[in-house]
Order: sequence, then C-alpha cells, then structure tokens
Amino acid sequence: MPGEPDVLPSPDAIVVAPATFNTINKWASGITDNLALGLISEAIGLGIPLVALPYMNAAQARHPALLPNIQRLQGADVKVLFGPDVYPLHEPRQGGKHEYPWNLTLDVLERRRG
Repeated sequence: MPGEPDVLPSPDAIVVAPATFNTINKWASGITDNLALGLISEAIGLGIPLVALPYMNAAQARHPALLPNIQRLQGADVKVLFGPDVYPLHEPRQGGKHEYPWNLTLDVLERRRG
C-alpha cells in the first residue's frame, strides 16, 4: 500500500523460476499486473542480478513473440537459461519428463552475485 513501510527485504539477487510463457512475455513487455512482475521489473532498473529459467511446452516456445522477448530480457542483463541444453521442451499435454535444473539455476545465480 502506498505510504506503508516496505516489509520485503532488499534482495541480493532474484531467481525467476519456473518462468512461464506468460511471465516471460509480460516481463519483457513491461507489464506489471501483479506483485511478482512488478518486483522483477523493478529489479532490472535497480541492477539486481536476475536469473530466469523458463518452463513451457514446445508449442508455446514456437510462438514468434518468445525469442525476441528472451533477447529483450537478456539485453537488460537478465540471465535467461533457455534451450535444449538447459531443459528440453515437451509437447503440449505431455508434461515435463526431465528434472527441472534447479542446481544449474542456483550455480548461475551465485556466479552473477559474485
């Protein structure tokens, strides 16, 4: 609430995971219609290290808006971990059959903080 003290601590870094198709596209477009998007959008301007690990299906990943929006975030110094070497995409309604790479995300975050 405006005028109320901020109850959230100042972060050293932020992980955005799982970053959905919706989250990536809204974030890159500057849409902050919820608290999480507002915080990570503001974090770009504050220079807080950010690591995003998208999670979506292969059909969503083929949408023409996705790659330009990932590139837009990368241009804003967000480390976006995306590609078959990070987390293989699955077809719709097939579910993820691979373990979500939390360790990779945390390793990259530590390097960005250091």
